[in-house]
Amino acid sequence: MADQEETLKRSPSQEKYGRVQYAIKILFLIVFVGWIFIWIMLPTNTNREKWLPKLGTKINSTYYGTEGASFLIYTSPVLLMSVLGCVYLHIAKKSNDSNLESYNVTKLDVAILKRPILVKGPLGIVSGTQLAFLLMFIALIIWSFATYLHNGFATITPQLAAKDGEKIWQEKLNTAAVRVALIGNICLSFLFFPVARGSSILPFFGLTPESSIKYHMWIGNLVMILFTTHGLCRITFWAVTKQISQMLKWDKVGVSNLAGEIALIFGLIMWITTIPRIRRKFFELFFYIHYLYIPFIVLFIFHIGITYACLMLPSFYLFLVDRYLRFLQSRHQVRLVSARVLPCEAVELNFSKGHGFTYNPTSIMFINIPSISKLQWHPFTVTSNSNLEPEKLSVVIKSGGTWTQNLYKLLSTNSAIDRLGVSVEGPYGPASTHFLRHDTLVLISGGSGITPFISIIRELIFLKNTFKCKTPKVVLICSFRTSSSLSMIDLILPVSSTPYDISNLELQIEAYITKDKEPQSNSHLHLQTKWFKPNPNDVPIYAILGPNSWLWHGAIISSSFIIFLIIIGIIGRYYIFRVDHNSNAIFSFPLRSFLHMLIICGSIVMIASAAVVLNKKHNAKEANKIQNLEVSTPTMSPTSMIYNIDRELESLPCQSLIQATNVHYGVRPNFRRILFEIKESSVKVLASGPKKMRQEVAAICSSGLAENLYFESISFSW
Repeated sequence: MADQEETLKRSPSQEKYGRVQYAIKILFLIVFVGWIFIWIMLPTNTNREKWLPKLGTKINSTYYGTEGASFLIYTSPVLLMSVLGCVYLHIAKKSNDSNLESYNVTKLDVAILKRPILVKGPLGIVSGTQLAFLLMFIALIIWSFATYLHNGFATITPQLAAKDGEKIWQEKLNTAAVRVALIGNICLSFLFFPVARGSSILPFFGLTPESSIKYHMWIGNLVMILFTTHGLCRITFWAVTKQISQMLKWDKVGVSNLAGEIALIFGLIMWITTIPRIRRKFFELFFYIHYLYIPFIVLFIFHIGITYACLMLPSFYLFLVDRYLRFLQSRHQVRLVSARVLPCEAVELNFSKGHGFTYNPTSIMFINIPSISKLQWHPFTVTSNSNLEPEKLSVVIKSGGTWTQNLYKLLSTNSAIDRLGVSVEGPYGPASTHFLRHDTLVLISGGSGITPFISIIRELIFLKNTFKCKTPKVVLICSFRTSSSLSMIDLILPVSSTPYDISNLELQIEAYITKDKEPQSNSHLHLQTKWFKPNPNDVPIYAILGPNSWLWHGAIISSSFIIFLIIIGIIGRYYIFRVDHNSNAIFSFPLRSFLHMLIICGSIVMIASAAVVLNKKHNAKEANKIQNLEVSTPTMSPTSMIYNIDRELESLPCQSLIQATNVHYGVRPNFRRILFEIKESSVKVLASGPKKMRQEVAAICSSGLAENLYFESISFSW
């Protein structure tokens, strides 16, 4: 590996960037550990009786009241970590760490932590790192609940119960109900981190938006279990103590029971539609019902008040920033240049994109087509490479569900269509890739799971042709049901006027056709290519915040929060303070919560909109530079390239692709034999496709029989 180490040696500027990144990592870690310590101390008497009162007296209550300490303790650390993450990712992008990384840096140590520990079960495939975080989260929940319950029960005495006219078990039931709600609030505080697609915190833990969805699902189920338990316990307590009228309580001061009950109803409706069978069969219903999270959060804040809501505010704040930026991006329809209808009932959509807009392999993009559904957004893998194809972005969509079937029928049967309105969000992907750290890449796919591997292979083609560096050997094992799906393999070669030499890339493709026992005639298969007329209102895909997106993202988070603090401080000093201290009335808790929510949303909208407007001129100039794409597109079935039937090979890349491909009919791949035959010291195994296939490969890699295998699962299914 000496040649590779020499090739990947960092320049002085990269060394400088590396030191800055290292310093940011250390600072991030310090803040993160401090934030975790706050959560550990949160349920203790030391925190409630000593630390919080002292901190509250030091903060000027005439400006922020009881919320001041909460903003400082619970909200500020997370937003600081997010801003540090933005700066870190900006530097990483500038230093080009996405493409060329030092071979010596954490080559195998991190990979070992990513090995699967659990393969089957309700949690799916879980790596060592994921299991460690899961166990720490469970430990935090158990510690918090036990501490809350112990401290709460310690205050219950027979004298106190008799004074309230209640029995001891009734007091304990009420106390336990409140403590369950506090634990639910802790879980809710982590719920929105995984669904902030443009998050700068997730990359620090090696997470991507699509891989984090399962954490959102796990935490969401736990939140609803706890809140439902809380609601049932409270109703039971009111019923046995003959206080059922408390269910309609919505006072100006204190907890609003009615708001909490309505929020719980919205949460239960969302929870029911997340049942896998309902979600998959009635996805549109699930998608629309999930918008109930808006009234759920609003009513939840009305229920507990803004002070306690500060626990969940940081993750929801970051989600709001991300969601509004996504909204601004999705307002514009993008320019769809062409579409290729493949014989395997799949379509490739080719969009125009800004030349300076880059993304990493395995990125995903959310697509909305109003003519099919105005509200539905679906994620698809980006198959193009931003370096290899600077003016084009492509996604492949396999016909499966109702939405994708309607798209396929629209493009395959409607020959008169000359424009298709499309809006996009993203792309979103990993902050960096680590392919060059391994000797061999084994890419295992089933069906449309091959799409993320197309972008990986194209990235390696770019690195091989541009930097002449040593790239790992690539073994692509793809399993299809029918021969028509072989057309997916041809997508590995980008459609470009400039042919790229792939003969120097060590590429081996093993294609398995499970249904067909022998080669099928492809005379009936046709590749349809549709070119769409340019529309002056359509824009290329570009970064909504310009080339320095991460810096702008960090500026939006910090500036909007500072403006929020300034405005709420002024209102607190000259309006809320006067009501509380210059009259006998107490400022309404629901109104206080409403003002905080309104100002938070207003601050985010104002700052984010200003940032987009400031970058709009740059994006407009970028759009003017882009000319109509004129690329040579195949007019026959790509399957003929694999069969090599009645076609004169026109280029060396096509010859190299055919020579690298072996097709096996009527059999399934023996993953154990294939993986154990690879003897290189470091083998990265990526699996994408059906759940059972990924679990089978994960079990082989985690068996301990081959120490050179490092597994990673790529899943886009919810």
